[in-house]
Amino acid sequence: MIVRIMGEGQLDLGDADLDLLNQFDRTLEEAIESGSEDTFRKALHDLLERVRQDGKPLPPESLEPSEFILPPADASMDEVRDMLGDDGLIPDLT
Repeated sequence: MIVRIMGEGQLDLGDADLDLLNQFDRTLEEAIESGSEDTFRKALHDLLERVRQDGKPLPPESLEPSEFILPPADASMDEVRDMLGDDGLIPDLT
């Protein structure tokens, strides 16, 4: 699956990563609901770091469609809240 981190590029992740990413996504949603900036920052950092760690970067000239689009590391809580759908940033497809 192709994931885009806004401002950074696209990464190719295995489908096996979906469950783990959903756990990080739920933690991020809970942090936003709590209103805690520190908890939000850590949750966003952890989610993006996992995608960077597990994903294989695609070449910059690649224009593959992205299944998921994630906010940049410096996104505000309000910006991420606006991006959230009913199922979070990474919908549970299982």
